[in-house]
Amino acid sequence: MSAPTFRPARREDVARIVELLAGDPLGAGRERFEDPLPDSYYAAFDRIEASDGNVLTVAELDGVVVGCLQMTFIPGLSNQGADLALIEGVRVDTTLRSQGLGGQLIEWALNAARARGCQAVELFTHKTRTDAHRFYDRLGFEQSHVGYRIKL
Repeated sequence: MSAPTFRPARREDVARIVELLAGDPLGAGRERFEDPLPDSYYAAFDRIEASDGNVLTVAELDGVVVGCLQMTFIPGLSNQGADLALIEGVRVDTTLRSQGLGGQLIEWALNAARARGCQAVELFTHKTRTDAHRFYDRLGFEQSHVGYRIKL
């Protein structure tokens, strides 16, 4: 595998990102990867791109988008005013998993969070994603919270 490059997502990447997000049983149940792609995805991309507090990043190999993640920077008063970064939507093409690309993508995100002065990085992964849990454990993340969600 050649070395991946990481760059900000572009509008023309949206369909590929949605394809990656829909590439597992949980994502397949909540995403609508169809042609044409629903306008809601492009509207969301425009909001993310316009926000200084959000970064949508893709990993490329040989010009092909093979991974993605979104990172939100959260200014805080807690912990003596420490900012934190929240990572979500981490995906790697199923044909490239377990080859180090995911770890490189997360390392890129950790470095980006450090560069913005964040004191911590958090992420959430669905409780059924046991492979992801092992992946994040190997990278040094600790299971430190109990998460709750309510659909509105």
